[in-house]
Amino acid sequence: MAAAEVARQGEGCRTVPLSGHVGFDSLPDQLVNKSVNRGFCFNILCVGETGLGKSTLMDTLFNTKFEGDPASHSQPGVQLKSSTYDLQESNVNLKLTIVSTVGFGDQINKEDSYKPIVEFIDAQFEAYLQEELKIKRVLHNYHDTRIHACLYFIAPTGHSLKSLDLVTMKKLDSKVNIIPIIAKSDAISKSELTKFKIKITSELVSNGVQIYQFPTDDESVAEINGTMNAHLPFAVIGSTEELKIGNKMMKARQYPWGTVQVENEAHCDFVKLREMLIRVNMEDLREQTHTRHYELYRRCKLEEMGFKDTDPDSKPFSLQETYEAKRNEFLGELQKKEEAMRQMFVQRVKEKEAELKEAEKELHEKFDRLKKLHQDEKKKLEDKKKSLDDEVNAFKQRKTAAELLQSQAQQAGGSQTLKRDKERKN
Repeated sequence: MAAAEVARQGEGCRTVPLSGHVGFDSLPDQLVNKSVNRGFCFNILCVGETGLGKSTLMDTLFNTKFEGDPASHSQPGVQLKSSTYDLQESNVNLKLTIVSTVGFGDQINKEDSYKPIVEFIDAQFEAYLQEELKIKRVLHNYHDTRIHACLYFIAPTGHSLKSLDLVTMKKLDSKVNIIPIIAKSDAISKSELTKFKIKITSELVSNGVQIYQFPTDDESVAEINGTMNAHLPFAVIGSTEELKIGNKMMKARQYPWGTVQVENEAHCDFVKLREMLIRVNMEDLREQTHTRHYELYRRCKLEEMGFKDTDPDSKPFSLQETYEAKRNEFLGELQKKEEAMRQMFVQRVKEKEAELKEAEKELHEKFDRLKKLHQDEKKKLEDKKKSLDDEVNAFKQRKTAAELLQSQAQQAGGSQTLKRDKERKN
């Protein structure tokens, strides 16, 4: 309702003349000064197979030497390497982030080579969204890592795009501004290069790949951007080596058959790429990233969370009502989970009690068996002891009787001896 009211008020606005100078015509200057003081950021993603000259082209584009070691072809998977640099030109500060795809296209199975790239781009969108949804936001100081431009390096085969290139660009075109470039374009002849460009453009269109188109809605750059759109993909050469050509030192590549000048538009499209990417459309690339690609990610993410612009009755969306509905839904699911956990706990307790009772029953039965066995053994031992006692008593009685008989026999023998002795004396 509030939005509709504002719209109605806007329709009724009147244009009134000013009788003198007010000063709000300085707003553009204020905005420029504020932006210059704050500085700018620009993030470039370089996608392409190892050895296509991605690092060299970045050094050539920004007229400096970025640190980095050459990548090998033995990477087990695709890795994204991000490096951030602070650059200054005149009084303008630029925080430049270059992200390179290390190991892209080096694997035998290239089916999932695009996934780490997509995940990286989504991760930058997610980080910005999380910062945006915070209660205390610091977006003016936040280091925006969202990818503003994707330079897609195409190998100079002269034939057609590889399936890996088509699949990767198709997966990326809704997430980032893709600018296709033919790397090391001095490897093929001019006629082959012209045919190759036409072939690439045809394959991109037939496969529904949306590449970045330089904007033509601004009259100041409409003509040059329209002309440059017809030159896509750019055929580029990179070199940090400077050679003396005539009376000037120029970036070039020296070959046995001649010299290729990087900034000579008759030799390659490097100057066109630099003009379009940095000098003319850098701000549009930043704006397109925020208003198109990030907004698409943000909308899909919020719709997954249940937020919509209108309710089922086509009434204006209420954030508070949606929050309450989501909160109640969450609490309901939480209660269901708690009840399910309680039921599971009760069931587990019952099962454990049954197990313990069964174990207790087995223990009692075992105890009774052992007790009975003990009693039987005790009875056997008692019977054996009694038998032994009886045998001992009988033995003692026999011994006593034997000793008595022996004593009587000795006494009788002694009497007869005395009697014989007396008879001899007489």
